[in-house]
Amino acid sequence: MIRIDEIYDHTFLPYIKKYITNTCMFYHDPPGRIDPESLLCSANAETERSYIYFFDQEPVEINRMKPTLRSLISRTAPNRQGGVLVTSEKDSDNADALARYLSAGNFYYFFHGWAALDWYRGYNRTFMIQPWGERQIGRTFISPNRIIGGERLHRVAMLYHFEKYSLFHNHISAPRVCPVENEEISHIARQLQTHYPDIVDTLYHSRNLPKTFPGEHTQEMHSYWLSLFDQACNSLLYHVTETVYFGRRLHLTEKSFKPIAMGMPFVLTAPAGSLEYLRSYGFKTFGHLWDESYDQEQDDHKRLHMIATLLKQLDDLTRTEKQQLFESAIPVITHNWEHFYWGNFERILWQELMQMLEDIDDHLGNR
Repeated sequence: MIRIDEIYDHTFLPYIKKYITNTCMFYHDPPGRIDPESLLCSANAETERSYIYFFDQEPVEINRMKPTLRSLISRTAPNRQGGVLVTSEKDSDNADALARYLSAGNFYYFFHGWAALDWYRGYNRTFMIQPWGERQIGRTFISPNRIIGGERLHRVAMLYHFEKYSLFHNHISAPRVCPVENEEISHIARQLQTHYPDIVDTLYHSRNLPKTFPGEHTQEMHSYWLSLFDQACNSLLYHVTETVYFGRRLHLTEKSFKPIAMGMPFVLTAPAGSLEYLRSYGFKTFGHLWDESYDQEQDDHKRLHMIATLLKQLDDLTRTEKQQLFESAIPVITHNWEHFYWGNFERILWQELMQMLEDIDDHLGNR
């Protein structure tokens, strides 16, 4: 298994030195940073023929990246023969635009799949997760939404739908003020008034806000571990509100693997095609139990409405019906958990990563 904090120094750099010669490697450290000061280089970029820029941790947002991109361009050799961009976004307009901006080849691997395997390792050998065959379902879903600012307007829109559909009795977190961006939710919601004219008043007057899980009122992140075990084992499904949502891109993070590692069905508020994307890595989803057609809807706001409507329909089921539905999901839950923890997912990721490196080698003319 790859240790995700060592992937650049212990996986990529040795391969590049051995097989992709005269090439330097750019990457960001510490993780999560995208500023010029976090941009590190493995060698003297001014003397190397080519470079590979790993922007694989964060979503691609060119406007936020402009200072870093200027730094990258200024540090590469003026007579360089080739550049390569590596992201963790597939079929992405943003990644395509960034590659054009850099005049670089565009390559992909699933960074966050490796991160999830590393961060959630060992939970299959603990007693924190109640066996799914023993669970008694009392709520419809769990939906953590610690950060609502920045590029996460889809979370604000979904919380609006939760308010309109009276779904806040479920295990939902929803801060009134974003703990990272320090913005009030109704202020953020102004950006969505074209689609939802009453969203500002609805969220401003909501008596369900704030609603947080333990630790969410601070800057503490839960990305690196599993948590909320009691709420999860009591819920029919895990509603994942991913980091990015709008536009043509496939970009899932470790969030989408939390229900898999915790033995739960899931509904994804994520870019169109995300369920199909997961299935391409060998996982199964739950279209045999409820309507997953939302995943193919290209209109982002219509897809939000379809997801909220699905959650409302499931919420209207009796407790007995929810229990029966969960028990019907157990074969898929078991498959996904075994696929994640027993090595099949890792083998797919390794094959993908090695193929990417070989393709980069070909692209830069070393073969």
